[in-house]
Amino acid sequence: MTPRKAILAMLVGVAVSISSAATAESSRFDWPPTLELNHVLVQTSLYTRHFNPQPDHTNQQNLISVELHNPHRWLAGTAWFKNSFDQPTWYFYAGREFPLWRPSDNLTVRAKLTAGLLRGYKDERQDNIPFNHYGIAPAVLPSLGVQWGRFESDVIVFGTAGMMVTGGIRF
Repeated sequence: MTPRKAILAMLVGVAVSISSAATAESSRFDWPPTLELNHVLVQTSLYTRHFNPQPDHTNQQNLISVELHNPHRWLAGTAWFKNSFDQPTWYFYAGREFPLWRPSDNLTVRAKLTAGLLRGYKDERQDNIPFNHYGIAPAVLPSLGVQWGRFESDVIVFGTAGMMVTGGIRF
């Protein structure tokens, strides 16, 4: 399977899972989200892979992110990382997580969808991401992940460019 087909299959799977989870939890899908803090998630990047690596790509993102989660699975966050071209980049986002499977009280498999703004692709790299006007571009990032007690890990797909595995801890 080509990387593009794998990405498409994952995105379709996440969309179907999110749709099913949203329907099952419609009573908790309140809008607007409450400003009540349930937990904070701090994450870092563990592994990055570009689907079509170029000589100037780096796979050392050094990501640090902080997410604030409310009791109804809404979240807001900020991430700092080195982009594929070793430029310092910020991602400011909001989103929601959707539980998919809970085999035990201590383990949950879930999807997450975030959307926000990227800032950091500049100079000759400005056109490497779509809609990058004035150094800021919109981004939507789907992911699949697991929560095991206080620990979490996600596989995040960033467009057709690649994927990143993150690990973090809840506080």
